[in-house]
This record gives sequence, structure tokens and C-alpha cells, in this order.
Amino acid sequence: MELQTEVNIQKENPKLLGMFTSPGVQFERIKQSPKIWAPLTIISILYAIGMALMALSLDAATLIAQGVPEDQVDLVLTITKVTVAITGIITPIIGVLVSSAIQLVIAKIASSTVSFKQLLSMNTFIMIIGAAGLILNMGIRYAIGGDPEIYITSLAGLLNQDKAGVLGSIEVFGIWSAILTALGLHKTAQFSKGLAWTIAVIFFVVSIGFALVGTLLQGAPKL
Repeated sequence: MELQTEVNIQKENPKLLGMFTSPGVQFERIKQSPKIWAPLTIISILYAIGMALMALSLDAATLIAQGVPEDQVDLVLTITKVTVAITGIITPIIGVLVSSAIQLVIAKIASSTVSFKQLLSMNTFIMIIGAAGLILNMGIRYAIGGDPEIYITSLAGLLNQDKAGVLGSIEVFGIWSAILTALGLHKTAQFSKGLAWTIAVIFFVVSIGFALVGTLLQGAPKL
């Protein structure tokens, strides 16, 4: 009877909402029963909603402040809104594929038996945190106005910065996702705690590095 109960627990499917309340349990379930398509569809829909709110939050004044000529602002605004909406659908898919592929290479080097499907499922479930952060921040921006590129939950938002920059990458939901990545790599991929945290920190630092490069490019002189 106890063995049957244990088998039933192991085969229980992971739940997206469980990532907020019991992520460790969900990662164990992902290891036993990885799910991809249904959660990825939900995540893509949530990201599309968040990006749609971002598109609605964009206005001519924001683009002019970013250097767009006034006589071109209407065209650029329309193109930007469409691009932002489409990006919301493909961002989760590309994100989980790239991160899972990188982690799989590391897993092979570390002699881990984790499969690509398990990593793909793990990263998909982790993205529910980012989706929640996106919807929350864009909902607030839509309500109160301001630059939608600056998350309210980031240091840039807290310090009322004019541009997101590096401080925009130091953000509550981003840090939360990094912590869950470390936990997931330890629970699902069976990496050592040291290796799991190292990878999570590197991924987070790389995201800050991209933000720094973007800031430098924005500040570069126009030719």
C-alpha cells in the first residue's frame, strides 16, 4: 500500500501555480513526469497578454523621448506595437529552447542524466514567474503611465530612472526566476548545489551584461 502511494505521488503532474507556493515539489514532479506543450501554451498566452499591455502603454511622447523624429512617430508607434505583440508569443519559446540547450551541454559535461525534455519542462515552468512579473508591471504602467521598458519592480523603477539600463535588469521577478533556476537544476537535473547556483548566477549576470551593452549602444554617438 505504501509503495503504491509513493508511485502515485511520483506520477502526479507538475502545476504552474505550484511554482509560486511549492517549487521544490514541482521540480521533483517535473523530473518524474515532464510536461511541455500545455504549460508552454499557457505561458505564451500570458506573455502575449503582458506584451499587449506594454504595446497599449506605448505613446508618442515615449518614442519622441527615445529620439524618434516627430514626423515619423505615428508610423514607428504602429510598427512597434505590432512587433511588441508578436514578440510576446515567440519570446517564451525561444527563451526555453536556448536556456535548455545550454544547460543540456553543461549537463553532459557534468555527467548528469537529465534529458532535454526535463530541462525544457523545468524552464517552461520557471517562466510563469517572468510572465507574472510582466503582466503586473505592464498592468501598472498601463494604469499610471510612464516608460513600459522600466519595470516598477526593478531598481530603475524604484529609483525613478529615465532609462532602464543595468538597474532595470536588477528586478524582483528576475531574481526570483534565477533562484528557481538554481533550485530546478539541483532538483530536476540533479546538479550539485554549487554548480546549480553557479549556472543560475551566470545566467543572471549575462542578462545584466546584455542590458549594459544596450545602454552603451543607446548612448553611442549617432553617425
